[in-house]
Parts: sequence; structure tokens; C-alpha cells
Amino acid sequence: MKFQALASLGVASVSLCSANTIVLPRGASPEVLAAEPLAGPLAALKRALPNSPSGGYAPAVVDCPSNRPTIREANSLSPNETAWLELRRNYTLDPMISWLSRMNISNFDATSYINGIRNNVTALPNIGLAVSGGGYRALMNGAGFLAAADNRTNNATNRGQIGGLLQASTYVAGLSGGGWLVGSIYTNNFSSVEDLRDGSSGSSVWQFGNSIFEGPASDGIQILSTADYYSTIQDEVGSKADAGYNTSITDYWGRALSYQLVNATNGGPAYTFSSIALEPNFQSGSIPMPFLVSDARAPGTAIVSLNSTVYEFNPFELGSWDPTTYAFAPLRYVGSNFSEGVVPSDGSCVEGFDQAGFVMGTSSTLFNQFLLQINTTAIPQTLKNIFTSILADLGGDSDDIAQWKPNPFYGFNNATNRNAQTQELTLVDGGEDGQNIPLYPLIQPQRHVDVIFAVDSSADTTYNWPNGTSLVATYQRSLNSTIENGTSFPSIPDQNTFVNLGLNNRPTFFGCNASNITGPAPLVVYIPNAPYITLSNVSTFDPDYNDTQRNAIIQNGYEVATLANGTLDAQWPACMACAVLSRSFDRTGMQVPDECSQCFERYCWNGMVDSSTPGGDYTPAFKSAETTFSGAKRVAASASLVVAAVAATLLL
Repeated sequence: MKFQALASLGVASVSLCSANTIVLPRGASPEVLAAEPLAGPLAALKRALPNSPSGGYAPAVVDCPSNRPTIREANSLSPNETAWLELRRNYTLDPMISWLSRMNISNFDATSYINGIRNNVTALPNIGLAVSGGGYRALMNGAGFLAAADNRTNNATNRGQIGGLLQASTYVAGLSGGGWLVGSIYTNNFSSVEDLRDGSSGSSVWQFGNSIFEGPASDGIQILSTADYYSTIQDEVGSKADAGYNTSITDYWGRALSYQLVNATNGGPAYTFSSIALEPNFQSGSIPMPFLVSDARAPGTAIVSLNSTVYEFNPFELGSWDPTTYAFAPLRYVGSNFSEGVVPSDGSCVEGFDQAGFVMGTSSTLFNQFLLQINTTAIPQTLKNIFTSILADLGGDSDDIAQWKPNPFYGFNNATNRNAQTQELTLVDGGEDGQNIPLYPLIQPQRHVDVIFAVDSSADTTYNWPNGTSLVATYQRSLNSTIENGTSFPSIPDQNTFVNLGLNNRPTFFGCNASNITGPAPLVVYIPNAPYITLSNVSTFDPDYNDTQRNAIIQNGYEVATLANGTLDAQWPACMACAVLSRSFDRTGMQVPDECSQCFERYCWNGMVDSSTPGGDYTPAFKSAETTFSGAKRVAASASLVVAAVAATLLL
């Protein structure tokens, strides 16, 4: 059946055993055929299928399935997700037992506990991971956390380490820069952070030394010289326009971004986000489900507020749980003309609109500013002319949008849907509403997530450190009866309290006492970016990092995740396990182990508040000894005027 599905996507041949045999679309050019073997080990990871029917970036018309694509109301999980969850839960059990056992909660038999409830789905812990936005800073810091949580990482299962948490999780969400991380891992077939970091000969994946303005340094798998980089992107985006679809600066941004994130020729223009659902490891349920998050901009406005409609992308669907849109579209067919929730009998079905780089770009439209305000002298005049023309059509206030036209929710839920009467769905960076950590998909009550590890790399302070702003925003939104739609969230103090009490400088648990929360809110383990071995507070708009600095920030993120390999608190792994088990203990009536009680005493926010204005700019001290990395750029003591001005303009 899997091979039939592959054949229907136009895949010529598949080898599951040869490291040098790559899945290729029919009609691949001689250059592509010559370049793919140069990717070496990373190519063997069998990335998300290059399944766009056009063979390139442009969407294309396809035969409609016998059951024509429809829009569904957001009153439940999709049938696809429900079926997938039955498979995923089986795959999380053994990794969860292994992980909990290694976390070593004193006087607690994790194996017996999980085996005793393994047939009771409602009693088992359900884990979600969320990686914030923040450009390359968020990608690298988040990568450190995911590397620490991944049992495939070297030494990640040793004493004091937390490897295996990723394998025990059900969901992984990313937004903007965190979305680049999640998107890159999944479009490269759930690659490990180590594999993406180390790359292979001829690949430009995670090579950030050449900025996005220059293009890849090598001419291996990418084939391109720097001189051809922009013209190739221009041609690819032009093919979408020639096919009759609107294009925006986000198309160019997403294409450029893909060269660094997708290990395929020209950044994989034929790879779609929905093709993740076709990968064998996802179909089997052996890996978590990924989400990316974006905000909708209401028609005729230039402001994204906290009550704006939030959209999620998952491999099956695009849509929103909010009571405004309250609908989901099958992501594979989002380029089709839906009318009142269905592709009409005389209408055509379209695939390929959900190109992977475009989806990642949609979640990070804030970085269109890269192409508009930072180092614009590197952009060829022909491309500047295209941008000028786009902005003339859209208006300067719309330089941060992604155009999803046709709007799949046109004519659907007319009474509440703010976009029901617009032909275009306008989506923007998922952090523009202040919720820079992608908690939205994970707090939906239908998913029953028990614990969320929230990795925060936000630039909330003068020197690009987080101060809890994103958690505050999500908490405030959960109190808004017009938009919360059944979601619950733990109480969160104000930003000044975060700084004054050091909650933004170490892990903190929110929502430890479920009985004090209205509704089924998860326990949130807040893990803020902090300096352990290097200053990881690089600017959101810094476009390039050599390998040394990249590796240092990833390693710093690893130290954040493990509290310096347990040296700052030997109980930290056990405390993480206690957080995972907390809601399950509530449901089963299990007496909380003494060590967990100690952990909750140490890490749970106790309700104290200190809202006084902190003195001076927040500058955290190193948690452990700063390591000098030869060749790494030193982070400036103050933000540059240019970046500060751009950040202020964009409400960073």
C-alpha cells in the first residue's frame, strides 16, 4: 500500500536499503540526478517526499479523489489524527518506560507504574514539546534542547542526561525560528540535530556561515553558484505566478530559507509539508506529530492582536480551533477552490500549494524584513524591482504577510469567520500576537496534553533574553471568553515578577496544582534561554553564524535543557520525570513520591508576585564557566541601533 501511495505521487523508484539511492520525482533533470548522491549520509535519511505534482515550486491541478476534499468543523480531532494517535501511543510506551526509569525517581518503580496503566489511554502521560520563535537564536537554542531530549544524540542517555524525552512525546510544535527547526527536522525525515548540524559533503543544510543574502557556499547538492542563487529563486517563485497564483515576499523568503534547512537540490522546491504524513516513520506512528503556528490578519487591517485567529499547520490539516474560523482544511488540497466547505463537482483539485518552505516562511513572515531592511545591497536590482512591485500592490503595511489564495475557508462559518467573505487568507508570523511560544496546538482540550516543555528563546529584554512575555500572553488569551473556546492555561505572573524572582533564568513549573485550574490545563515546564557556556542572546536579525558559534549556541541550549548535565541540580532529570507524571498521578490517585514533592517545592511557581520595576537592564550571569570558542563571534554588549530600530518597529 505504501508503494502504491508513492507511485501515485510520481515517485519513480524507492530503495530502502541503499544509502545512495534517493527518491526522485519523474523527469528529474540530469543536474539533479548528478547532485543528489553528493549529499552522502544525510541523503540516506529519506527526507519528506518531493511530491508536488508540478515537479517544482508551483502548485498543479490533479484528479480529485472519489470523496472530494471538504472543510470540517473544529469540533473534534480529525479522523486522520485520531487513527494516528492509536499508533503513536503504542510507540511512546517503551521509550517512556525507559526514559522514566533512567530519570530515577527515588523509591518509585516507573516500569511497574506505566505497565499497570498501559491499557488505559486516559491514564497515560501525554507529552508535548514547544519551541519558540526568535530567528536563528531560537533554532539553535531549541536545537540544543531537542538534541538533549533525543536518545539518538551521543551520550544523551548517560547519567544526568534526558535523552528519550523526544521519543516519549506525542507532539512537537514550532513557531517562526522554532518552526525552522521543527520544519527542518521533519522535512529531512525526522533527522537528528547532530545529523543536521554535522551535515555531509556538498550539503548546505544548517550552514549559516553564508547568510541568506549570499546563498550556499558549496556547489554540491545545491548545484548553484552564488550568482545563480537569486535567479533560481526568482524563476521558482515565477513558476507559481505563471500557474495563476498570487505570490508575496514570503514566497521568496521561504525559498531562500529552504536552501539552509532542506537537504535537497535547490532547497527542495517540490517538497510539501503534507508529505510528512506520507513518510513511513510518521505513518507508523513511530515519531511525534509536528505543528507550525501562524496568525491571521483580519481583512483590511495591519494589526495582529491577542484575539486574532491562530492557525496551526500539521501534516494532515491547516485550520483553527478558535470560535472565529473554527474549521480545518485538508492541507494536501489547500490550493483548491473551496466554496462553502467543499470543492464543487465542476471544480479542480490542486496539490503542491503547501510547499514546505512556504509553510515555514508563513510561520516566520516577520523575517521578510531580512529581505527588506537588512543588508539590502546584497539583493540584485531585478529582485528589488519585484519586491517594489509586490509592495505597490499590497501596500507597505503588508510586507509581512503570506498570501494563501484561494482562501480554503471562503463561505464557511459565515456568522463568525472573519475571512469568510475574502478570497484570500492572510497569514503572518505566529509570534505577532505576542504568543511567541507555540502553545496553541498543545493546549487544545481535544488533545489532552498533560505536560508541555516550553523552550523560550524570545527577545523580550534589551539584550535579547526572555522574560515570560509569551506565557503571559497565552494566559491572558485563555481568560478572554470570546476567543478561548474551552482552552485552559495555568496562572502566570507578570513579566516584572519573572525577572525579579528569577523565573526567566531557570526552569519553572506552572500549573502544578491541577485542582486550582479551571479546566484541563497542562503543567507547563518553562525553560528559558540563559547563558551557560556562551552568550546565546544573539540578535533575532543576525543573518549569519559560522559553524563554531552555531555549535556553541546549540551546546548552550543542551546545557539549558540538562542544567549543565545535572551539575547544577543532580535531581533535575527526576524532576522532569515528576512533571511528566504529575497529571497521571492525579488521574490514577497515585501517591506522589517524596522526591517529586521535593521537586515541586523547588520548581513550581508558588504564587508569589513582585511587580516592581526591575533595576537596570536584565543581564544574567553565566550559569557555569564561559567557554571560549575559537572563531566564534562575541555577542555585543548592547543591541545595534539598526536591529533595535527594526525590532521596535516589529514589536519584538
